[in-house]
Amino acid sequence: MASVQAEQESAVSGVIGLLKQRFGERLSTSGPIREQHGHTTTWHKNEPPDAVVYAQSTDEVAEVVRACAAAKVPVIAFGTGTSLEGQVNAPRGGICVDMSGMDRILAVHSEDLDCTIEAGVTRIRLNEHLRDMGLFFPIDPGADASLGGMAATRASGTNAVRYGTMRENILNLTAVMPNGEIVHTGRRAKKSSSGYDLTHLLVGSEGTLGIITELTLKLHGIPEAITSGVCPFETLEGACNAVITTIQSGIPVARIELMDEVHVRASNAYSKLTLKETPTLFLEFHGTPASAAEQAENFGAIAEEFGGGPFEWAERTEDRNKLWTARHNSYFACCAAAPGKQAFVTDVCVPISRLAECVMETKRDVDENRLFAPIVGHVGDGNFHTAVMVDLDDADELARAIALVDRMVKRALAMGGTCTGEHGVGQGKMKYLKTEHGNGLDVMRAIKRAIDPDSIMNPGKIFSM
Repeated sequence: MASVQAEQESAVSGVIGLLKQRFGERLSTSGPIREQHGHTTTWHKNEPPDAVVYAQSTDEVAEVVRACAAAKVPVIAFGTGTSLEGQVNAPRGGICVDMSGMDRILAVHSEDLDCTIEAGVTRIRLNEHLRDMGLFFPIDPGADASLGGMAATRASGTNAVRYGTMRENILNLTAVMPNGEIVHTGRRAKKSSSGYDLTHLLVGSEGTLGIITELTLKLHGIPEAITSGVCPFETLEGACNAVITTIQSGIPVARIELMDEVHVRASNAYSKLTLKETPTLFLEFHGTPASAAEQAENFGAIAEEFGGGPFEWAERTEDRNKLWTARHNSYFACCAAAPGKQAFVTDVCVPISRLAECVMETKRDVDENRLFAPIVGHVGDGNFHTAVMVDLDDADELARAIALVDRMVKRALAMGGTCTGEHGVGQGKMKYLKTEHGNGLDVMRAIKRAIDPDSIMNPGKIFSM
């Protein structure tokens, strides 16, 4: 065992030396830099890489991967570090490739409603660039994540109920494979039946099959009218049932977000809001002025049926922005409401008809186990989250939190749902993959072995080999 470890350390040292000659000061072995690239927003134990390389092009990423492949040293891609399930940890050490310098918007084809960007571009920067063209990219996970990272984790967010997830909004990827070869997975055509769907094989693979370096994305026209509002409810169950009825009625709502009363209280304090501290839905409607108004009126009637209202509108752009900024800052609001504790954030997704049942059972579970765990969710597609605030030095509280999350996941799976709607598997959800996918997990392993036989691409994530 000692000799194997010595061999591994020698291989890593050799790769670092080789890359140092090539990248100079763009390679760092500093302890704080390495820890920063272990994780930033997850409760999982920090497992830093042995070195970090700041890449500036696809060719440079390929150089790093080829050096790692020759020595069988792990390589981990890093975007902005906003993943929540330990996706960027380095349990076997290795080389982290920081993509933040790959932030060029390469082309915008406004007439075709698509654009090509490098993986380090963030969603906010892309939308700032597109705004004057009357276009936007709709996938909005809340954090200002890199679009390469969003593709790797198959992110979604507040707009997914209308515009879909990253999976539905990517036309083509450029990726560096485990042997260092550069591949293009598709073209700019809106559809194709040509060969295997390599694009969607890599989307959601969390860097375990290759490193995404460029993306061609679908774009949408900025709606003529955008109407937002908040609707308080007497009960959490009533809010969930209003969501279910809204979706089943075919109202094309753009955003429909849930906060329980605990989360509303935390957001009021953190974001200086004055919302009624009761279960609340945040909504947005897109369309023409007439169609957006009609959607809102139809929802208002449904909300009233389930004990909701009054429906308060945020018609000015600055009021809408304040509302959605507060929703996006929910993680920080929870942290501020429980000082000294770490956020144990998790998500599940269930068929929309089971939403109320799953949320209510989870809420009872939280209360019965004396935990502070605000609930928030992209409930229009059955996806919701808990932010369990935990004192990691309190063994009993940590055990109760872990058990709560375990029951939450098993509850969702029993209802025909998934262990993660958008956060991905990483390290945190690995143990649920067999239950969810059955023999499909063996197919995933076979694909991994075929593409990455030495298991150097982000090892220790999604499933064990």
